[in-house]
Amino acid sequence: MENIRHFSRWLSRAIEQRDLYTEQHGERVGELAMAVGKACGLSSHDLQMLNLSAALHDVGKIGIPDQVLLKPGKLTEDEYEQMKQHTAKGEYIILGCAEYSDDIDAVRQIASAVRHHHEYFNGEGYPDRISGEDIPYLSRIVGIVDSFDAMATRRVYQNQRPVHLIMSELEKEAGSKHDPYILRVFFEILNKGHFPFTPVA
Repeated sequence: MENIRHFSRWLSRAIEQRDLYTEQHGERVGELAMAVGKACGLSSHDLQMLNLSAALHDVGKIGIPDQVLLKPGKLTEDEYEQMKQHTAKGEYIILGCAEYSDDIDAVRQIASAVRHHHEYFNGEGYPDRISGEDIPYLSRIVGIVDSFDAMATRRVYQNQRPVHLIMSELEKEAGSKHDPYILRVFFEILNKGHFPFTPVA
């Protein structure tokens, strides 16, 4: 397990060099995802897997061109298709660490969580259009927190949004995009004021 943490730190440094926002986003998602995982009663092992999966969920963006990743406006259909490739690229990068690990199953679990964090609960996500409980549990947690942080922090193409508006938006996606139970747990955490950043009113 220790060498997996080393790989995670190395990959996180690579993300930081590629795009500082993506690296900081991973840290925030990791912190909130761990709070959700604990509230959901995950085992110690699964919490470790969740922490690493959340930190590395966007590692595949290393392979996305600057004109797409850093574009300040809305992506074209072709650009969006390129962006969607980051989940499979992330899986590929992480699986490349497997041969150097003493816990190949753990590496595969992390890679799978990264690949599927943009799947939708109703099966309309990507890259494999799997649905419901077929989506890895870790992916469902990361997907919710990822969506929240993307709206709750300033990005090159949008301003930071108020938390209550984001929660309203996410609530509309319960059962379609997001696992309803995990989303409810996440809302309980937000209502307690657990934020890895300063929210706007």
